[in-house]
Amino acid sequence: MNLSSIKITEDLIRNHGITDQEYETIVNLIKREPNITELGIFSAMWNEHCSYKSTKKWLKTLPISGPKVICGPGENAGIIDIDDGDALVFKIESHNHPSFIDPFQGSATGVGGILRDIFTMGARPIVTMNALSFGTNKNKVKGLLSGVVEGIGSYGNSFGVPNLGGELRFDPSYEGNCLVNVFAAGVLNKDSIFYSGATESNLPLVYLGAKTGRDGIGGATMASNEFTSKKENERPTVQIGDPFMEKCLLEACLELMKAGAVISIQDMGAAGLTCSAVEMAGKGNLGVMLDLDNVPTRESDMHAYEMMLSESQERMLMTLAPGKEKEAKEIFQKWDLDFSIIGKTISEDRFKIYHNSRLEADLPLQALSTKAPEYDRKWKIKIKKNITPNFNNFKATPMKALKTLLSNPNYSSKKIVWEQFDHMVLANTILPPGSNAGIVRIKNSQKAIACSLDCNPKYCEQDPILGGSHAVTETFRNLVISGAKPLAITNNLNFGNPEKSEIMGQIVGCIKGISEASKKLNMPIVSGNVSLYNETNGNPILPTPTIGGVGLIKNIKDVIKIKARVNDCLILIGGIPNHLGQSAFLREILQISGEKAGPVPKINFKHENMIAKFIQKINDKNLIIGGHDISDGGLLLAAAEICILNQIGFEFNSEDPKWLFGENQGLYLIICERQNEKLIITEAKASKVPLQPLGYFNDGLFKVGKETTKIDELKTIFDTGLDELII
Repeated sequence: MNLSSIKITEDLIRNHGITDQEYETIVNLIKREPNITELGIFSAMWNEHCSYKSTKKWLKTLPISGPKVICGPGENAGIIDIDDGDALVFKIESHNHPSFIDPFQGSATGVGGILRDIFTMGARPIVTMNALSFGTNKNKVKGLLSGVVEGIGSYGNSFGVPNLGGELRFDPSYEGNCLVNVFAAGVLNKDSIFYSGATESNLPLVYLGAKTGRDGIGGATMASNEFTSKKENERPTVQIGDPFMEKCLLEACLELMKAGAVISIQDMGAAGLTCSAVEMAGKGNLGVMLDLDNVPTRESDMHAYEMMLSESQERMLMTLAPGKEKEAKEIFQKWDLDFSIIGKTISEDRFKIYHNSRLEADLPLQALSTKAPEYDRKWKIKIKKNITPNFNNFKATPMKALKTLLSNPNYSSKKIVWEQFDHMVLANTILPPGSNAGIVRIKNSQKAIACSLDCNPKYCEQDPILGGSHAVTETFRNLVISGAKPLAITNNLNFGNPEKSEIMGQIVGCIKGISEASKKLNMPIVSGNVSLYNETNGNPILPTPTIGGVGLIKNIKDVIKIKARVNDCLILIGGIPNHLGQSAFLREILQISGEKAGPVPKINFKHENMIAKFIQKINDKNLIIGGHDISDGGLLLAAAEICILNQIGFEFNSEDPKWLFGENQGLYLIICERQNEKLIITEAKASKVPLQPLGYFNDGLFKVGKETTKIDELKTIFDTGLDELII
């Protein structure tokens, strides 16, 4: 079909995700009807995925600055100062819709995309993590989960970056929309950061990397629409990734940067060449002229529409320093990558695209970003009734309840997944997946970076504001109990259809909660991503604002592991557990969910900061052997995990469900040598920190009330919880 001859119809406009009002705005802007290529460009730049048109108003309220922040939102990734001239570049992105369509390639290219966001800024990636959410239909989940895990492992392992785990959850709400959120971080010298904005006109625009094909055309628009069961056959082809080429692209880009040839650089991610060119020129208040005849392609007879919207992977756009063209080309030829000058920046505010000596598009460039629609959608924050949960009918013993939780895919070991990822490549990994946080050493130093991904969607569903805050505080605690000083966060906001007031209320509420927690815990938000329309046939996912937190460990000797030995003392710090509202105990053991499961636990930020400072204080004095935060499943599940990981036992004399399974916030378990127990108690009294010694570890028997079980049995239950979904 000759795309140039296509007539712009109402159906075609709607298929591009453009409303009647938006189309009218486009016509008024350019004073005429757009052609097919121009329609595609507006569709790419004005969709939800690229323009944040439903969330921009609320994202502006997030705290983004702080003493350690070098670069906040708006670039490929955020950057914070980690001392000694070093900087950490990090971000989280989603590849949800593509992964549902093609689990392997969708997740693989998600990894590839987030890695490019990191090294585009001049950093060498040092760690990846992922937060995955799936439904509960075993037959369907098995194929999706296996494909996603294989895709993540295949790309990351081949590229050569450690994957330190993350989150994995299962809930019926994700049946038609799995979530694949991918996090990455890298390190660079803070004096060698590269940004995406072009700086002046008449700079050569250079295309770098892989050739352009027809894969992924319309991907950004597809990710901005709700799924329907009838839409299966209409979904565009998912991008195809090549991790080995991306590794070459990394090395070539870093070499080119070192040679002083790069002025600005932008990854070709969502909306491909269109978005990268517009963003690069837009940030410099410039225009762009492109000659698509110079774009390397791997398929014949590609139309300008296809070339501008292709999301082929492993591609970059760059402005070069004048006179560096020859040197740059030689570097890329050495790495067997395409290098082509495809246009230039211009002073005029135009986006001009030529193909086959024909002007295919002529648009006002700034309008493509600054005139994008920004909606103030109707919203209603619905905090469900706080019905006091009734657990008087609890007939099972605490031990049986513990075994049920340990066997549940949401709380069991994720080792069967994580062992498919290479977590030791680059030889700087300090703690493997399954720890409180992923930890990697900064090469040629004693410093380390701790990273954690967290969210409790059930909390967010019940109380969006409090749930948003919980996602941040859980990340905060995971960093603290790893021995790190929490510094900053990135977020991936996964929600349903924002055109529905209740869903928009979830978005607004979670952003409000995230904002409050970020301010109170001094963790500014430096980057992020929004993924909306995660619905199929009108059934939305649970609100899932994934938080990725990073912290600095100044010396690797300060790392806190989940470590314990026989005769070591277990101490509860932070208060007494007694809150069962929305707990794993009610949801999984008593099968009480929704508003009947009671209120979400409250957060005392002053208390959180006080406990964090105390843990840092006693860790600085080398009084801590190990530690674990208390979250889903409460005290008993956290203690069982410590024992299972260390093949030791413990005795709890209480059978009180509130104390054993309560999910109060600000609680930690720490392990110390018996001889240091009294010293820690004294330190706690001086700091006015609530503390309760629980007893001492034994050589293999786990006792709760009147029941005793060998730790080997609990370990088997814990280790096999995911088997039915993987094997």
